[in-house]
Amino acid sequence: MGLFGRGKGGGLMNVIRCDEQEYIVWKWRPDKQDVNSTSRENSIRYGSSLRVKDGEVAVFVYKQDNGTLQDYIVGPYDSTIKTANFPVLSSIVGLAFGGESPFQAEVYFINLAGNNQLLFSVPYFDVFDPRLPDHGVPMAVRGIITFNITDYKGFIKLNRLINFDHDQFLGQIRGALSKYVKAVVMNVPQEMEMPVVQMERQILSINEKVESCLKPRIENDFGVNLKGLDISSLEIDKDSPYYEELRQLTAGNTAKTMNAQIDLNIKNMQDSQRINAENMEETLRIQREEGQRAQRLQTETNFMGAHSLDQQTEVLKTGAKSLGQMGNLDAGGQGGGGMNPAGMMTGMMMGGAMGQQMAGMMQNMGQQMQGAMNTPPPMPNVLYHISMNGAQAGPFNMQQLQQMVQNGQLTQQTYVWKQGMANWDLAGNVQELALLFTPPTPGSMPPPPPPTI
Repeated sequence: MGLFGRGKGGGLMNVIRCDEQEYIVWKWRPDKQDVNSTSRENSIRYGSSLRVKDGEVAVFVYKQDNGTLQDYIVGPYDSTIKTANFPVLSSIVGLAFGGESPFQAEVYFINLAGNNQLLFSVPYFDVFDPRLPDHGVPMAVRGIITFNITDYKGFIKLNRLINFDHDQFLGQIRGALSKYVKAVVMNVPQEMEMPVVQMERQILSINEKVESCLKPRIENDFGVNLKGLDISSLEIDKDSPYYEELRQLTAGNTAKTMNAQIDLNIKNMQDSQRINAENMEETLRIQREEGQRAQRLQTETNFMGAHSLDQQTEVLKTGAKSLGQMGNLDAGGQGGGGMNPAGMMTGMMMGGAMGQQMAGMMQNMGQQMQGAMNTPPPMPNVLYHISMNGAQAGPFNMQQLQQMVQNGQLTQQTYVWKQGMANWDLAGNVQELALLFTPPTPGSMPPPPPPTI
């Protein structure tokens, strides 16, 4: 380190900075001063220059009777040491010396910006397959972790800065890694129901499980932030006497599982085909019943007039019969059975009323018949049978056939037949069905609505 001046009291004026490239914690010492060579290595004068780069923190450690106290200077910082920037130092030394008296402090630089990577290897340990719980297979785990320091005050509480040994610190982390990784991996086959010989295939899932367990423990035990864990290999000892036995057992179970899956897929396909066939049959049944019901309603409508005429005829017959019996009414109550003028008059009056009623009924019947004569006959209800999947379906009326064209169930290549046809023919060749397959012309579409105002 540069020596750039002397104070009035004979102390050295230093430049305090860290020029190391790769470090976690580094202790500053004056130029040419070895470790514990003299007490002057911790003697610093006011006015010395302190330079802290971005991503670093300088820690001044003061040993007092009541323990150690620290001042923290977070980079970037480049200035002379002044009590205004060192609150702990200001309370210890005071301002009585005018900046000339040296003070005792150890200065440490902590790297906050760097990512520290640590390779680890967990030697072979026994992992037990849940199917053979008494036969352990050796497995080794190798990988790398990446960590940094974010909470430097928490890091100082957990780690001794004085004579900090970088390699010893990493060795402690490796020891903890080995313990935690081994504990998690040993339980993976049981917890994840996974054969030991197939663990390598699930390395990403195992990596995530190990990291979630390891992260809080590393951070709490060592004060570092675990940024990532990457397991590079799960290595099984294939020379183990139980490895081949487990491999054959797993292969047999895998074949059984595949066969069971194939059988299940075939069954699902058959069930799906059966359900589709049942749905199609039910759809055709409903359409057939609707067609038959529509045909019955049409027939009943055609015969409704004739039925009404029969009912009115019966009414007239009953009225005529009653009229014929009116002349025998015994109005005098003598029971002679002879001509009864009063009864005859009563019968004539009732007969006249009945005649008027009958005349009105006949007039209504005439009007209905005249209306029926002036009304064109209904369109013939044409019914077609169709061929679907090699089976005959129907009959269907034109409205149902139109719906089937829209649903894609009836195309021009579908065979159809109706009463009077010699053989089955394609629907596209039947003239009265051609309109079903003709798209609407542009002129038949309604014009767009007028714009809103």
